[in-house]
Amino acid sequence: MGKKNTNSAVTSKKHLLVIDDEENMRHMLTTLLKKNGYHVDTASDGRAALEILNRNQYDVILCDIKMPNCDGMDFLKTARDRIGETTVVMMSAYGTIDVAVEAMKLGAYDFISKPFKSDEVLLTIKKAEERERLKKENLLLKEQIRKIEEGYNFGNMVAKSETMKSVFELSTKAANYSTTVLINGESGTGKELIARGIHFSGERSRMPLIPVNCGGIPENLLESELFGYKKGAFTGADRDKKGLFEEADGGTLFLDEIGELPLPLQVKLLRVLQEDEIRPIGGSKTKKIDVRIIAATAKNLKEEVEKGTFREDLFYRLNVLIINLPALRDRTEDVPLLCQLFIDKFNKKMDKDIEGIAPSAMALLLKHRWPGNVRELENAIERSMVLSEETTILPENLPSDLGIISDVDTMGDIFEGYSLKIAQKILEKRLIKKALIETGGNRTKASKLLEISHPSLLSKIKTYNITE
Repeated sequence: MGKKNTNSAVTSKKHLLVIDDEENMRHMLTTLLKKNGYHVDTASDGRAALEILNRNQYDVILCDIKMPNCDGMDFLKTARDRIGETTVVMMSAYGTIDVAVEAMKLGAYDFISKPFKSDEVLLTIKKAEERERLKKENLLLKEQIRKIEEGYNFGNMVAKSETMKSVFELSTKAANYSTTVLINGESGTGKELIARGIHFSGERSRMPLIPVNCGGIPENLLESELFGYKKGAFTGADRDKKGLFEEADGGTLFLDEIGELPLPLQVKLLRVLQEDEIRPIGGSKTKKIDVRIIAATAKNLKEEVEKGTFREDLFYRLNVLIINLPALRDRTEDVPLLCQLFIDKFNKKMDKDIEGIAPSAMALLLKHRWPGNVRELENAIERSMVLSEETTILPENLPSDLGIISDVDTMGDIFEGYSLKIAQKILEKRLIKKALIETGGNRTKASKLLEISHPSLLSKIKTYNITE
């Protein structure tokens, strides 16, 4: 055991290089530094030191300025690339402020004037070691922050909730392939932002992303928009026209509100997905295309299939990789983060200097059910910043209906099915969240509002994975 500890101590020693043309100085510094636990190499001038640097890497270099052959300044200039992160301390009996400044411009950390006391050398080296430790900690902290931010960002979207973090992780994986993606989510949840993030994070990012709102183009025009047409195909077709599928060749076609696509066009879309080819209106030949399809809908396509308004075979063809975007009311922990994002955005746009949101105003934002989701929140923040005359958004700046919880919030709105056990869990989770918002996250006060014990509340928070 004793031998093992000794080896560990040896490997943890700092490695120093002393460069000085005076043998007595090299001997004195070597004795002093070895006595204090350092491993020491020496060189008689800058040229010899450069040869040693080709073989070894050092934690600290102590270098004299006045030396024959290659002095300290020449050594610093020549060794800059080889030194790397090594801390260099310069020494001189002819020290002036100008010399010290010049040495530091060349990369030296500190300067010691000869003659110096032993304690002065050791203190300088200890300061250098502390500087290196702080630099490493800072780099480590930056790396940790980068990893955290990566987990909270995807494309132009930000979030901190676990549900959205899972969405970002799935979207990142989807970006690496050409698999068809179906994004489900209420209006305003950011379906197009996710689609854009997938496209621009993947190999198709250099090719076009063409968005199409399937419910925003009249049915009689949608087919020609998607597939194009040949000259003379119909009245007014005086030339060949490429469709959006052909324009997106090599890239991505984003079919928003796919649930609004008319049945006749669903048949044609199914063929494109199966055969990777299109036929323009009036054309006699098909054309191969390489287009990735990302579809999005606010509708429940399974229900639309049961109603007969959406083809079952197309549903299963689209239903390859599903991304479910949660409603904003189900991830209220993201509201403060999104608010700050929108404040920063509109500060630049409006040339304002709003710093944040008053706690009383934030309480209203957290209570609101957000039927319009993130889009509604963005509009609310923009309106509030227009009206705000202070550096903080106040409750009176918010829309008048914000924070009002609807009285018609029935079980049918929040729960499908008939299981009493599941209904109880849903209600418990919602009431606990409501109580925590009301008390500003104070669990003791929340337990009193809920009329349960504090340990029971803690247990339920853990069970329901409630984040504050």
